[in-house]
Amino acid sequence: MFSFVIRFIGAVVVLASLQFSQAATTTSQRHTPEVVFLNPGFSNEPFWVTYSQFMHAAAKNLGLNLSVIYGERDRENIIQSARALAENDTKPDYVIFVNEMYVGPEILRIFSDSSVKLFSLHSTLTPEQQEISGGTRERYENWIGSIIANDEDAGYLMAKELISKTKGAPAEMLAFAGVRSTPSSTLRERGLLRALSEHPQIKLHQVVFGEWSEQRAYDQAKILLKRYNTPRLVWSANDEMAFGVMKAAREMGKIPGQDLYLSGLNNSDRVLQARVNNEISALASGHFSLGGWALVMLHDYHSGEDFAKRGGKDRVDNLFTLLDAEQAQQLMLHLKLPDYELNFKDFSAVYHPELEDYQFSIQSLTH
Repeated sequence: MFSFVIRFIGAVVVLASLQFSQAATTTSQRHTPEVVFLNPGFSNEPFWVTYSQFMHAAAKNLGLNLSVIYGERDRENIIQSARALAENDTKPDYVIFVNEMYVGPEILRIFSDSSVKLFSLHSTLTPEQQEISGGTRERYENWIGSIIANDEDAGYLMAKELISKTKGAPAEMLAFAGVRSTPSSTLRERGLLRALSEHPQIKLHQVVFGEWSEQRAYDQAKILLKRYNTPRLVWSANDEMAFGVMKAAREMGKIPGQDLYLSGLNNSDRVLQARVNNEISALASGHFSLGGWALVMLHDYHSGEDFAKRGGKDRVDNLFTLLDAEQAQQLMLHLKLPDYELNFKDFSAVYHPELEDYQFSIQSLTH
């Protein structure tokens, strides 16, 4: 039994109770890999909870022991959790971290003298951070790899789909980005701007930071929709902010999908149903699966099949796809099936040594 408690700002925070088994899996008595995911989100946040659930399904299928520690969107909580893991006598084999709020370099320093292997997920160190810290398998040799989705493509695809609703006519737009200090938000906004550069007839009035929050976006939208009373396009970097805008618009008598077109991103039941109902006009999804694919890579690495030989040690996968109403309906159904009825071994080089590159995709979940 591996238990630890951290006292943070006068409160006792029980971060996890991790049971590390030593079951022999080979004649050499190799133990079952122990993996800890430092989840940056709230423990009741729909996106990050479903993200972890997908990882648990992968771990179960692949024979990994996975524990999840939620950071509750608090930078210091995440760092304290990492320190507790590094200082404990019994350590996991792998720690997966997200560069949310730019915590990556500090996590690398915490484990710099540790045998624990590190893997970055969802958002990795920025080029500027890597100029100082180095890349994977460089200065920090135990930082073995990363996988992220192409967030810039997501922002671009959503913007292009929204713009297509105007059929080439001039139109006005508002944009709701996420958190200023989050790489995924920055990249999605970059994709938006790339799309706008191709359509000069679209006027972007303002970009605000809704901080992924429905309430904050609602408060902002009440002001902005009155300030600019003619925008037909509202680009939102996630689903929660889209719902905040939708609420404000309805209070003003506007009908989503008719009077204005909204984008959203994620895989919650709520946003998938909104796409089915055409209340959301452009929906991107797919990055919720990143954690599961990371576990496939770590499973292979632990078994002697280094993922670096199949597509590289750092992956930027085009997992985002735009969902139409029918695909949104199918994804909603698949996400309710036991373990998603997905065999993660189908994606593994251990079971398919002929693989030259991993082919990660949510295609089977949308058909």
